[in-house]
Amino acid sequence: MNSINSKIFFWFIAFLVISSFGLEPAMAQEKLSRKERKAKKKEMMASRLFIEGQKNLMLEDFEKAYFYFNKALEFNDQESAIYFKLSEMMMRANKPEKALDLGQQALALDPENKFYHLQMAEIYTKLNRNGEAAAVLENLMEKEGDYRQYILDLASIYLNSNEFDKALEALNKAEEYYGVVEQLTAQKQRIYLRKNNLGMAIEEGEKLIDAHPGNSKYVLALVEILFNNNKTEQALALVLESLTAYPNQPELKMAAHTLYKEKGDLELSRKYIKEAFKNPDLDGEIKVRAFKGIMAELQNSSRDQLLESLGKDMEMHHPGDPEVLTILAEWKLQNNSPNQAISYFKKSIRIKIDNEGVYQKLLPLMFENQEPFAEIVEVADMATQVFPEKPEFWFFLGTAQLSENANEPARTALDKAIALNDGKNPQLSQMANGQLGDALYALGEKDAAFDAYQKVLSQNANNEHILNNYAYFLSLEKKDLEKAYKMSSKLVARYPENPTYLDTHAWVLFQLNRYEEAKTYMEKAIKHLDTPSGVILEHYGDILFKLGEKEAALKYWNKAKEMKETSEFLTLKIKNKTYYE
Repeated sequence: MNSINSKIFFWFIAFLVISSFGLEPAMAQEKLSRKERKAKKKEMMASRLFIEGQKNLMLEDFEKAYFYFNKALEFNDQESAIYFKLSEMMMRANKPEKALDLGQQALALDPENKFYHLQMAEIYTKLNRNGEAAAVLENLMEKEGDYRQYILDLASIYLNSNEFDKALEALNKAEEYYGVVEQLTAQKQRIYLRKNNLGMAIEEGEKLIDAHPGNSKYVLALVEILFNNNKTEQALALVLESLTAYPNQPELKMAAHTLYKEKGDLELSRKYIKEAFKNPDLDGEIKVRAFKGIMAELQNSSRDQLLESLGKDMEMHHPGDPEVLTILAEWKLQNNSPNQAISYFKKSIRIKIDNEGVYQKLLPLMFENQEPFAEIVEVADMATQVFPEKPEFWFFLGTAQLSENANEPARTALDKAIALNDGKNPQLSQMANGQLGDALYALGEKDAAFDAYQKVLSQNANNEHILNNYAYFLSLEKKDLEKAYKMSSKLVARYPENPTYLDTHAWVLFQLNRYEEAKTYMEKAIKHLDTPSGVILEHYGDILFKLGEKEAALKYWNKAKEMKETSEFLTLKIKNKTYYE
Protein backbone atom coordinates (compact mmCIF):
# COMPACT_ATOMS: atom_id res chain seq x y z
CA MET A 1 0.00 0.00 0.00
CA ASN A 2 1.41 3.42 -1.03
CA SER A 3 0.16 5.76 1.68
CA ILE A 4 0.40 9.37 0.67
CA ASN A 5 0.65 10.46 4.30
CA SER A 6 3.94 8.54 4.68
CA LYS A 7 5.41 10.10 1.55
CA ILE A 8 4.39 13.73 1.95
CA PHE A 9 7.34 14.83 4.02
CA PHE A 10 9.90 13.06 1.80
CA TRP A 11 8.49 14.44 -1.46
CA PHE A 12 8.01 17.92 -0.04
CA ILE A 13 11.71 18.07 0.97
CA ALA A 14 12.73 16.57 -2.35
CA PHE A 15 10.71 19.16 -4.20
CA LEU A 16 12.37 21.98 -2.25
CA VAL A 17 15.85 20.63 -3.02
CA ILE A 18 15.07 20.15 -6.71
CA SER A 19 13.53 23.59 -6.96
CA SER A 20 16.55 25.18 -5.29
CA PHE A 21 18.96 23.82 -7.86
CA GLY A 22 16.62 23.78 -10.84
CA LEU A 23 17.49 20.15 -11.76
CA GLU A 24 16.55 16.56 -10.98
CA PRO A 25 18.94 14.38 -8.93
CA ALA A 26 21.60 12.92 -11.23
CA MET A 27 21.57 9.58 -9.48
CA ALA A 28 17.78 9.31 -10.01
CA GLN A 29 18.29 10.05 -13.67
CA GLU A 30 20.80 7.23 -13.96
CA LYS A 31 18.76 4.64 -12.11
CA LEU A 32 15.17 5.38 -13.27
CA SER A 33 13.79 4.80 -16.72
CA ARG A 34 11.83 7.48 -18.55
CA LYS A 35 8.56 5.75 -17.66
CA GLU A 36 9.53 5.51 -14.01
CA ARG A 37 10.60 9.16 -13.90
CA LYS A 38 7.24 10.16 -15.39
CA ALA A 39 5.40 8.09 -12.76
CA LYS A 40 7.47 9.67 -9.97
CA LYS A 41 6.76 13.14 -11.30
CA LYS A 42 3.01 12.44 -11.33
CA GLU A 43 3.21 11.05 -7.81
CA MET A 44 5.10 14.11 -6.61
CA MET A 45 2.55 16.43 -8.25
CA ALA A 46 -0.26 14.53 -6.52
CA SER A 47 1.56 15.03 -3.21
CA ARG A 48 1.89 18.77 -3.78
CA LEU A 49 -1.76 19.11 -4.70
CA PHE A 50 -2.80 17.02 -1.69
CA ILE A 51 -0.82 19.35 0.58
CA GLU A 52 -2.58 22.36 -0.93
CA GLY A 53 -5.91 20.65 -0.40
CA GLN A 54 -5.09 19.95 3.24
CA LYS A 55 -3.94 23.52 3.79
CA ASN A 56 -7.15 25.00 2.36
CA LEU A 57 -9.23 22.50 4.30
CA MET A 58 -7.60 23.73 7.52
CA LEU A 59 -8.35 27.31 6.44
CA GLU A 60 -11.98 26.23 5.81
CA ASP A 61 -11.77 27.29 2.17
CA PHE A 62 -13.69 24.20 1.10
CA GLU A 63 -14.08 25.16 -2.52
CA LYS A 64 -10.31 25.37 -3.05
CA ALA A 65 -9.69 22.26 -0.97
CA TYR A 66 -12.13 20.29 -3.11
CA PHE A 67 -10.43 21.58 -6.29
CA TYR A 68 -6.93 20.54 -5.15
CA PHE A 69 -8.01 17.10 -3.94
CA ASN A 70 -9.74 16.42 -7.26
CA LYS A 71 -6.64 17.57 -9.13
CA ALA A 72 -4.48 15.29 -6.98
CA LEU A 73 -6.74 12.41 -8.00
CA GLU A 74 -6.02 13.13 -11.67
CA PHE A 75 -2.32 12.51 -11.05
CA ASN A 76 -2.75 9.53 -8.71
CA ASP A 77 -6.05 7.64 -8.73
CA GLN A 78 -4.66 4.83 -6.57
CA GLU A 79 -4.12 6.93 -3.45
CA SER A 80 -6.63 6.03 -0.71
CA ALA A 81 -6.05 9.20 1.34
CA ILE A 82 -7.35 11.40 -1.48
CA TYR A 83 -10.61 9.43 -1.69
CA PHE A 84 -10.89 9.59 2.09
CA LYS A 85 -10.55 13.37 2.17
CA LEU A 86 -13.04 13.84 -0.63
CA SER A 87 -15.47 11.55 1.19
CA GLU A 88 -14.99 13.58 4.33
CA MET A 89 -15.77 16.77 2.40
CA MET A 90 -18.93 15.28 0.95
CA MET A 91 -20.09 14.52 4.48
CA ARG A 92 -19.41 18.13 5.44
CA ALA A 93 -21.54 19.18 2.46
CA ASN A 94 -24.34 16.82 3.60
CA LYS A 95 -24.00 14.62 0.52
CA PRO A 96 -23.72 11.18 2.12
CA GLU A 97 -24.45 9.24 -1.09
CA LYS A 98 -21.39 10.74 -2.78
CA ALA A 99 -19.41 10.30 0.44
CA LEU A 100 -20.32 6.61 0.42
CA ASP A 101 -18.90 5.97 -3.05
CA LEU A 102 -15.65 7.80 -2.24
CA GLY A 103 -15.35 6.11 1.14
CA GLN A 104 -15.76 2.68 -0.41
CA GLN A 105 -12.98 3.46 -2.89
CA ALA A 106 -10.67 4.57 -0.06
CA LEU A 107 -11.43 1.36 1.83
CA ALA A 108 -10.87 -0.81 -1.24
CA LEU A 109 -7.38 0.66 -1.61
CA ASP A 110 -6.55 0.36 2.10
CA PRO A 111 -8.86 -2.16 3.82
CA GLU A 112 -6.80 -2.19 7.03
CA ASN A 113 -7.18 1.53 7.81
CA LYS A 114 -9.53 1.78 10.80
CA PHE A 115 -10.25 5.48 10.18
CA TYR A 116 -11.71 4.58 6.82
CA HIS A 117 -13.94 2.02 8.52
CA LEU A 118 -15.09 4.61 11.05
CA GLN A 119 -15.84 7.00 8.20
CA MET A 120 -17.98 4.32 6.58
CA ALA A 121 -19.84 3.75 9.85
CA GLU A 122 -20.61 7.47 10.03
CA ILE A 123 -21.82 7.50 6.42
CA TYR A 124 -24.04 4.46 6.93
CA THR A 125 -25.53 6.09 10.03
CA LYS A 126 -26.25 9.27 8.11
CA LEU A 127 -27.97 7.21 5.41
CA ASN A 128 -30.03 5.37 8.08
CA ARG A 129 -28.35 2.11 7.12
CA ASN A 130 -27.91 1.27 10.79
CA GLY A 131 -27.32 -2.45 10.35
CA GLU A 132 -24.31 -1.83 8.12
CA ALA A 133 -23.01 0.88 10.47
CA ALA A 134 -23.27 -1.51 13.42
CA ALA A 135 -21.53 -4.27 11.46
CA VAL A 136 -18.56 -1.98 10.75
CA LEU A 137 -18.12 -1.17 14.45
CA GLU A 138 -18.61 -4.78 15.53
CA ASN A 139 -15.91 -5.90 13.08
CA LEU A 140 -13.51 -3.26 14.42
CA MET A 141 -14.18 -4.32 18.00
CA GLU A 142 -13.61 -7.97 17.14
CA LYS A 143 -10.45 -7.24 15.17
CA GLU A 144 -8.90 -4.94 17.80
CA GLY A 145 -10.21 -6.80 20.85
CA ASP A 146 -11.11 -3.45 22.43
CA TYR A 147 -14.68 -2.15 22.59
CA ARG A 148 -14.20 1.00 24.66
CA GLN A 149 -13.76 3.56 21.90
CA TYR A 150 -16.64 2.22 19.81
CA ILE A 151 -19.23 1.02 22.29
CA LEU A 152 -21.14 4.29 22.79
CA ASP A 153 -21.46 4.84 19.05
CA LEU A 154 -22.63 1.28 18.66
CA ALA A 155 -25.25 1.73 21.40
CA SER A 156 -26.47 4.88 19.67
CA ILE A 157 -26.82 3.04 16.35
CA TYR A 158 -28.80 0.24 18.00
CA LEU A 159 -31.09 2.80 19.62
CA ASN A 160 -31.72 4.52 16.30
CA SER A 161 -32.70 1.21 14.76
CA ASN A 162 -34.91 0.28 17.77
CA GLU A 163 -32.79 -2.78 18.57
CA PHE A 164 -33.27 -2.25 22.30
CA ASP A 165 -31.81 -5.53 23.57
CA LYS A 166 -28.59 -4.98 21.62
CA ALA A 167 -28.50 -1.36 22.78
CA LEU A 168 -28.82 -2.50 26.42
CA GLU A 169 -26.03 -4.99 25.91
CA ALA A 170 -23.79 -2.25 24.51
CA LEU A 171 -24.68 0.17 27.30
CA ASN A 172 -23.96 -2.46 29.95
CA LYS A 173 -20.53 -3.04 28.38
CA ALA A 174 -19.93 0.72 28.41
CA GLU A 175 -20.90 0.81 32.08
CA GLU A 176 -18.24 -1.83 32.83
CA TYR A 177 -15.66 0.65 31.61
CA TYR A 178 -17.09 4.07 32.54
CA GLY A 179 -18.88 3.07 35.73
CA VAL A 180 -22.42 4.03 36.76
CA VAL A 181 -22.90 7.46 35.19
CA GLU A 182 -25.97 9.57 34.53
CA GLN A 183 -25.94 9.51 30.72
CA LEU A 184 -25.76 5.71 30.49
CA THR A 185 -28.35 5.18 33.21
CA ALA A 186 -30.77 7.64 31.60
CA GLN A 187 -30.48 5.82 28.26
CA LYS A 188 -31.04 2.45 29.88
CA GLN A 189 -34.06 3.76 31.80
CA ARG A 190 -35.59 5.14 28.61
CA ILE A 191 -35.17 1.75 26.96
CA TYR A 192 -36.71 -0.13 29.89
CA LEU A 193 -39.65 2.27 29.99
CA ARG A 194 -40.22 1.80 26.27
CA LYS A 195 -40.17 -1.94 26.90
CA ASN A 196 -42.71 -1.39 29.73
CA ASN A 197 -40.23 -2.73 32.25
CA LEU A 198 -40.75 -0.21 35.05
CA GLY A 199 -39.03 -2.44 37.61
CA MET A 200 -35.70 -2.39 35.75
CA ALA A 201 -35.96 1.38 35.14
CA ILE A 202 -36.38 1.87 38.90
CA GLU A 203 -33.53 -0.52 39.62
CA GLU A 204 -31.24 1.49 37.34
CA GLY A 205 -32.24 4.69 39.13
CA GLU A 206 -31.52 3.16 42.52
CA LYS A 207 -28.13 1.98 41.26
CA LEU A 208 -27.27 5.54 40.20
CA ILE A 209 -28.34 6.93 43.59
CA ASP A 210 -26.21 4.34 45.42
CA ALA A 211 -23.22 5.20 43.24
CA HIS A 212 -23.56 8.93 44.00
CA PRO A 213 -24.86 9.26 47.57
CA GLY A 214 -26.16 12.69 48.57
CA ASN A 215 -26.77 13.86 45.01
CA SER A 216 -30.37 15.06 44.98
CA LYS A 217 -30.39 15.31 41.19
CA TYR A 218 -30.41 11.52 40.84
CA VAL A 219 -33.04 11.09 43.54
CA LEU A 220 -35.28 13.59 41.75
CA ALA A 221 -34.81 11.79 38.44
CA LEU A 222 -36.08 8.56 39.95
CA VAL A 223 -38.85 10.39 41.82
CA GLU A 224 -40.08 11.76 38.49
CA ILE A 225 -40.21 8.27 37.00
CA LEU A 226 -42.09 6.94 40.02
CA PHE A 227 -44.51 9.86 40.11
CA ASN A 228 -45.25 9.66 36.38
CA ASN A 229 -46.04 5.98 36.81
CA ASN A 230 -48.48 6.52 39.71
CA LYS A 231 -46.01 5.38 42.36
CA THR A 232 -46.56 8.42 44.60
CA GLU A 233 -46.07 6.57 47.91
CA GLN A 234 -42.82 4.99 46.71
CA ALA A 235 -41.61 8.36 45.40
CA LEU A 236 -42.39 10.04 48.72
CA ALA A 237 -40.65 7.28 50.69
CA LEU A 238 -37.53 7.74 48.53
CA VAL A 239 -37.54 11.52 49.11
CA LEU A 240 -38.01 11.21 52.88
CA GLU A 241 -35.31 8.54 53.11
CA SER A 242 -32.85 10.80 51.28
CA LEU A 243 -33.79 13.79 53.47
CA THR A 244 -33.18 11.72 56.58
CA ALA A 245 -29.63 10.98 55.41
CA TYR A 246 -28.99 14.40 53.86
CA PRO A 247 -31.44 16.94 55.39
CA ASN A 248 -30.03 20.08 53.70
CA GLN A 249 -31.45 19.38 50.22
CA PRO A 250 -33.99 22.09 49.28
CA GLU A 251 -34.80 20.48 45.92
CA LEU A 252 -35.95 17.34 47.70
CA LYS A 253 -38.03 19.43 50.11
CA MET A 254 -39.73 20.92 47.08
CA ALA A 255 -40.38 17.38 45.86
CA ALA A 256 -41.84 16.48 49.27
CA HIS A 257 -44.08 19.58 49.01
CA THR A 258 -45.38 18.44 45.61
CA LEU A 259 -45.93 14.84 46.67
CA TYR A 260 -47.73 15.71 49.91
CA LYS A 261 -49.89 18.17 47.96
CA GLU A 262 -50.73 15.36 45.55
CA LYS A 263 -51.81 13.24 48.55
CA GLY A 264 -53.98 16.09 49.85
CA ASP A 265 -51.86 16.68 52.98
CA LEU A 266 -51.67 20.48 52.75
CA GLU A 267 -50.16 20.96 56.20
CA LEU A 268 -47.06 18.88 55.45
CA SER A 269 -46.94 20.23 51.91
CA ARG A 270 -46.70 23.80 53.21
CA LYS A 271 -44.20 22.80 55.88
CA TYR A 272 -41.76 21.50 53.29
CA ILE A 273 -42.14 24.39 50.85
CA LYS A 274 -41.50 26.90 53.65
CA GLU A 275 -38.33 25.04 54.62
CA ALA A 276 -37.20 24.93 50.98
CA PHE A 277 -37.76 28.67 50.47
CA LYS A 278 -35.68 29.50 53.54
CA ASN A 279 -32.66 27.90 51.85
CA PRO A 280 -30.73 30.47 49.75
CA ASP A 281 -29.21 27.62 47.69
CA LEU A 282 -32.55 26.79 46.07
CA ASP A 283 -32.58 28.40 42.65
CA GLY A 284 -34.73 31.52 42.33
CA GLU A 285 -36.32 30.18 39.15
CA ILE A 286 -37.63 27.11 41.02
CA LYS A 287 -39.08 29.35 43.73
CA VAL A 288 -40.73 31.65 41.18
CA ARG A 289 -42.35 28.69 39.43
CA ALA A 290 -43.72 27.31 42.71
CA PHE A 291 -44.85 30.76 43.89
CA LYS A 292 -46.70 31.33 40.62
CA GLY A 293 -48.44 27.97 41.01
CA ILE A 294 -49.73 28.89 44.48
CA MET A 295 -50.87 32.31 43.16
CA ALA A 296 -53.05 30.48 40.64
CA GLU A 297 -54.87 28.61 43.42
CA LEU A 298 -58.23 29.69 44.77
CA GLN A 299 -57.72 32.78 46.93
CA ASN A 300 -58.21 32.33 50.67
CA SER A 301 -56.52 33.51 53.87
CA SER A 302 -54.42 30.36 54.22
CA ARG A 303 -53.04 30.73 50.69
CA ASP A 304 -52.36 34.45 51.24
CA GLN A 305 -50.50 33.79 54.50
CA LEU A 306 -48.34 31.18 52.76
CA LEU A 307 -47.53 33.58 49.90
CA GLU A 308 -46.67 36.31 52.39
CA SER A 309 -44.19 34.00 54.13
CA LEU A 310 -42.68 32.65 50.91
CA GLY A 311 -42.48 36.13 49.37
CA LYS A 312 -40.44 37.50 52.29
CA ASP A 313 -37.96 34.61 52.12
CA MET A 314 -37.72 34.86 48.35
CA GLU A 315 -36.98 38.59 48.45
CA MET A 316 -34.48 38.15 51.29
CA HIS A 317 -32.42 35.49 49.49
CA HIS A 318 -32.80 36.74 45.90
CA PRO A 319 -32.98 40.55 46.04
CA GLY A 320 -31.17 40.88 42.71
CA ASP A 321 -33.17 38.30 40.75
CA PRO A 322 -35.40 40.14 38.25
CA GLU A 323 -37.78 37.18 37.89
CA VAL A 324 -38.28 37.08 41.66
CA LEU A 325 -39.00 40.82 41.73
CA THR A 326 -41.42 40.48 38.80
CA ILE A 327 -43.47 37.70 40.42
CA LEU A 328 -43.59 39.71 43.67
CA ALA A 329 -44.90 42.67 41.66
CA GLU A 330 -47.61 40.51 40.09
CA TRP A 331 -48.57 39.19 43.51
CA LYS A 332 -48.91 42.74 44.87
CA LEU A 333 -50.99 43.61 41.83
CA GLN A 334 -53.23 40.62 42.52
CA ASN A 335 -53.60 41.91 46.09
CA ASN A 336 -54.63 45.40 44.89
CA SER A 337 -51.39 47.01 46.04
CA PRO A 338 -50.39 48.93 42.89
CA ASN A 339 -47.79 51.13 44.58
CA GLN A 340 -45.83 48.10 45.80
CA ALA A 341 -46.27 46.40 42.41
CA ILE A 342 -44.83 49.44 40.66
CA SER A 343 -41.87 49.47 43.03
CA TYR A 344 -41.05 45.80 42.37
CA PHE A 345 -41.49 46.17 38.60
CA LYS A 346 -39.11 49.15 38.61
CA LYS A 347 -36.48 47.20 40.56
CA SER A 348 -36.82 44.34 38.10
CA ILE A 349 -36.19 46.41 34.96
CA ARG A 350 -33.25 48.21 36.51
CA ILE A 351 -31.60 44.79 36.82
CA LYS A 352 -32.88 43.33 33.55
CA ILE A 353 -33.54 46.24 31.23
CA ASP A 354 -34.70 44.11 28.28
CA ASN A 355 -37.79 42.50 29.84
CA GLU A 356 -40.55 43.53 27.45
CA GLY A 357 -43.30 41.94 29.54
CA VAL A 358 -42.45 44.09 32.56
CA TYR A 359 -42.71 47.31 30.53
CA GLN A 360 -46.05 46.13 29.11
CA LYS A 361 -47.42 45.78 32.65
CA LEU A 362 -45.60 48.66 34.35
CA LEU A 363 -46.34 51.59 32.01
CA PRO A 364 -50.16 51.29 31.95
CA LEU A 365 -50.09 50.66 35.70
CA MET A 366 -48.13 53.87 36.28
CA PHE A 367 -50.70 55.86 34.28
CA GLU A 368 -53.62 54.20 36.10
CA ASN A 369 -52.00 54.87 39.46
CA GLN A 370 -51.31 58.52 38.50
CA GLU A 371 -47.58 58.26 39.06
CA PRO A 372 -45.54 61.42 38.39
CA PHE A 373 -45.29 61.93 34.63
CA ALA A 374 -41.54 62.57 34.88
CA GLU A 375 -41.12 59.03 36.23
CA ILE A 376 -43.32 57.59 33.49
CA VAL A 377 -41.20 59.42 30.91
CA GLU A 378 -38.06 57.85 32.41
CA VAL A 379 -39.46 54.30 32.23
CA ALA A 380 -41.00 54.77 28.78
CA ASP A 381 -37.75 56.21 27.46
CA MET A 382 -35.92 53.08 28.66
CA ALA A 383 -38.51 50.91 26.93
CA THR A 384 -38.15 52.73 23.59
CA GLN A 385 -34.36 52.46 23.73
CA VAL A 386 -34.44 48.70 24.29
CA PHE A 387 -37.47 48.00 22.08
CA PRO A 388 -37.45 50.79 19.47
CA GLU A 389 -39.76 48.82 17.17
CA LYS A 390 -42.65 48.67 19.68
CA PRO A 391 -45.23 51.40 18.90
CA GLU A 392 -46.98 51.13 22.28
CA PHE A 393 -43.86 52.21 24.15
CA TRP A 394 -43.52 55.30 21.92
CA PHE A 395 -47.19 56.04 22.63
CA PHE A 396 -46.66 55.85 26.40
CA LEU A 397 -43.58 58.05 26.10
CA GLY A 398 -45.38 60.68 23.98
CA THR A 399 -48.42 60.72 26.28
CA ALA A 400 -46.27 61.23 29.38
CA GLN A 401 -44.19 63.93 27.66
CA LEU A 402 -47.38 65.72 26.60
CA SER A 403 -48.56 65.71 30.22
CA GLU A 404 -45.21 67.28 31.14
CA ASN A 405 -45.80 69.99 28.49
CA ALA A 406 -42.83 68.71 26.50
CA ASN A 407 -44.87 69.13 23.34
CA GLU A 408 -42.18 68.85 20.68
CA PRO A 409 -40.67 65.59 22.04
CA ALA A 410 -44.25 64.33 22.52
CA ARG A 411 -45.05 65.05 18.87
CA THR A 412 -41.92 63.13 17.79
CA ALA A 413 -42.74 60.10 19.97
CA LEU A 414 -46.40 59.99 18.89
CA ASP A 415 -45.46 60.30 15.21
CA LYS A 416 -43.13 57.33 15.77
CA ALA A 417 -45.89 55.32 17.44
CA ILE A 418 -48.30 55.98 14.56
CA ALA A 419 -45.71 55.10 11.90
CA LEU A 420 -44.64 51.86 13.62
CA ASN A 421 -48.21 50.81 14.32
CA ASP A 422 -49.21 51.51 10.70
CA GLY A 423 -52.86 50.87 11.49
CA LYS A 424 -52.25 47.32 12.77
CA ASN A 425 -53.77 48.14 16.15
CA PRO A 426 -56.80 50.44 15.51
CA GLN A 427 -57.19 51.31 19.19
CA LEU A 428 -53.57 52.39 19.48
CA SER A 429 -53.93 54.37 16.24
CA GLN A 430 -56.92 56.27 17.67
CA MET A 431 -55.26 57.05 20.99
CA ALA A 432 -51.96 58.12 19.41
CA ASN A 433 -53.65 60.41 16.85
CA GLY A 434 -55.75 61.91 19.64
CA GLN A 435 -52.71 62.71 21.75
CA LEU A 436 -50.87 63.95 18.66
CA GLY A 437 -53.74 66.38 18.02
CA ASP A 438 -53.30 67.76 21.57
CA ALA A 439 -49.54 68.15 21.06
CA LEU A 440 -49.99 69.89 17.69
CA TYR A 441 -52.55 72.31 19.13
CA ALA A 442 -50.20 73.17 21.99
CA LEU A 443 -47.47 73.81 19.39
CA GLY A 444 -49.74 76.22 17.54
CA GLU A 445 -50.30 73.89 14.56
CA LYS A 446 -54.05 74.08 14.89
CA ASP A 447 -55.13 72.90 11.46
CA ALA A 448 -52.86 69.88 11.74
CA ALA A 449 -54.33 69.21 15.19
CA PHE A 450 -57.87 69.29 13.84
CA ASP A 451 -56.83 66.95 10.99
CA ALA A 452 -55.52 64.48 13.59
CA TYR A 453 -58.83 64.69 15.49
CA GLN A 454 -60.76 64.07 12.28
CA LYS A 455 -58.72 60.91 11.63
CA VAL A 456 -59.80 59.56 15.01
CA LEU A 457 -63.46 60.46 14.55
CA SER A 458 -63.47 58.80 11.13
CA GLN A 459 -62.54 55.56 12.94
CA ASN A 460 -64.66 56.12 16.04
CA ALA A 461 -67.27 58.86 16.01
CA ASN A 462 -67.86 58.46 19.76
CA ASN A 463 -64.28 58.88 21.00
CA GLU A 464 -64.84 60.90 24.17
CA HIS A 465 -61.36 62.40 24.45
CA ILE A 466 -61.53 63.72 20.88
CA LEU A 467 -65.14 64.97 21.10
CA ASN A 468 -64.28 67.00 24.19
CA ASN A 469 -60.92 68.45 23.12
CA TYR A 470 -61.96 69.08 19.53
CA ALA A 471 -65.11 70.90 20.64
CA TYR A 472 -63.25 72.94 23.25
CA PHE A 473 -60.43 74.00 20.93
CA LEU A 474 -62.91 74.94 18.19
CA SER A 475 -64.71 77.10 20.75
CA LEU A 476 -61.46 78.82 21.66
CA GLU A 477 -60.83 79.48 17.98
CA LYS A 478 -64.49 80.54 17.46
CA LYS A 479 -64.47 78.21 14.49
CA ASP A 480 -67.07 75.66 13.33
CA LEU A 481 -69.07 76.37 16.46
CA GLU A 482 -72.10 74.38 15.33
CA LYS A 483 -69.85 71.36 14.84
CA ALA A 484 -68.36 71.97 18.28
CA TYR A 485 -71.89 72.21 19.73
CA LYS A 486 -72.92 68.86 18.24
CA MET A 487 -69.82 67.14 19.67
CA SER A 488 -70.15 68.60 23.17
CA SER A 489 -73.92 67.95 23.18
CA LYS A 490 -73.26 64.29 22.48
CA LEU A 491 -70.97 64.10 25.52
CA VAL A 492 -73.21 65.85 28.06
CA ALA A 493 -76.16 63.75 26.91
CA ARG A 494 -74.17 60.61 27.63
CA TYR A 495 -72.39 61.92 30.78
CA PRO A 496 -74.64 64.56 32.37
CA GLU A 497 -72.55 64.75 35.56
CA ASN A 498 -69.04 64.91 34.09
CA PRO A 499 -67.69 68.38 35.03
CA THR A 500 -65.08 68.45 32.24
CA TYR A 501 -67.67 67.78 29.53
CA LEU A 502 -70.13 70.21 31.14
CA ASP A 503 -67.48 72.95 31.17
CA THR A 504 -66.66 72.35 27.49
CA HIS A 505 -70.35 72.45 26.52
CA ALA A 506 -70.88 75.62 28.54
CA TRP A 507 -67.98 77.34 26.80
CA VAL A 508 -69.24 76.33 23.34
CA LEU A 509 -72.63 77.83 24.27
CA PHE A 510 -70.84 80.97 25.49
CA GLN A 511 -69.15 81.41 22.11
CA LEU A 512 -72.55 80.95 20.45
CA ASN A 513 -73.82 83.85 22.65
CA ARG A 514 -76.25 81.46 24.37
CA TYR A 515 -75.32 82.78 27.81
CA GLU A 516 -78.29 81.56 29.86
CA GLU A 517 -77.75 77.98 28.71
CA ALA A 518 -74.01 78.39 29.25
CA LYS A 519 -74.67 79.49 32.85
CA THR A 520 -76.85 76.45 33.52
CA TYR A 521 -74.22 73.97 32.32
CA MET A 522 -71.37 75.77 34.08
CA GLU A 523 -73.25 75.69 37.37
CA LYS A 524 -73.70 71.94 36.93
CA ALA A 525 -69.96 71.59 36.31
CA ILE A 526 -69.12 73.51 39.49
CA LYS A 527 -71.67 71.49 41.47
CA HIS A 528 -69.96 68.22 40.52
CA LEU A 529 -66.48 69.41 41.50
CA ASP A 530 -65.10 69.44 45.05
CA THR A 531 -62.56 72.08 44.05
CA PRO A 532 -63.30 73.79 40.74
CA SER A 533 -60.24 74.74 38.68
CA GLY A 534 -59.23 78.34 38.02
CA VAL A 535 -60.30 78.15 34.38
CA ILE A 536 -63.83 76.95 35.27
CA LEU A 537 -64.26 79.73 37.85
CA GLU A 538 -62.98 82.29 35.37
CA HIS A 539 -65.30 80.99 32.65
CA TYR A 540 -68.24 81.21 35.03
CA GLY A 541 -67.32 84.82 35.78
CA ASP A 542 -67.16 85.55 32.05
CA ILE A 543 -70.65 84.09 31.55
CA LEU A 544 -72.05 86.13 34.45
CA PHE A 545 -70.50 89.29 33.03
CA LYS A 546 -72.19 88.71 29.66
CA LEU A 547 -75.47 88.26 31.51
CA GLY A 548 -74.97 91.65 33.18
CA GLU A 549 -74.18 90.18 36.63
CA LYS A 550 -70.98 92.21 36.95
CA GLU A 551 -70.55 92.05 40.74
CA ALA A 552 -71.01 88.28 40.71
CA ALA A 553 -68.59 88.05 37.78
CA LEU A 554 -65.93 89.99 39.72
CA LYS A 555 -66.44 87.70 42.70
CA TYR A 556 -65.70 84.58 40.61
CA TRP A 557 -62.77 86.22 38.83
CA ASN A 558 -61.21 86.90 42.24
CA LYS A 559 -61.83 83.29 43.27
CA ALA A 560 -60.15 82.13 40.05
CA LYS A 561 -57.13 84.33 40.78
CA GLU A 562 -56.35 82.16 43.82
CA MET A 563 -56.23 79.08 41.64
CA LYS A 564 -53.97 77.79 38.85
CA GLU A 565 -54.82 77.51 35.14
CA THR A 566 -56.30 80.91 34.38
CA SER A 567 -56.08 83.11 31.29
CA GLU A 568 -53.52 85.89 30.80
CA PHE A 569 -56.35 88.45 30.86
CA LEU A 570 -57.69 87.62 34.33
CA THR A 571 -55.73 90.38 36.10
CA LEU A 572 -57.03 92.97 33.59
CA LYS A 573 -60.58 91.71 34.02
CA ILE A 574 -60.38 92.24 37.77
CA LYS A 575 -58.58 95.58 37.52
CA ASN A 576 -60.92 97.10 34.94
CA LYS A 577 -64.03 95.15 35.97
CA THR A 578 -64.70 94.19 32.41
CA TYR A 579 -64.47 91.17 30.10
CA TYR A 580 -61.59 90.70 27.65
CA GLU A 581 -61.49 88.14 24.84
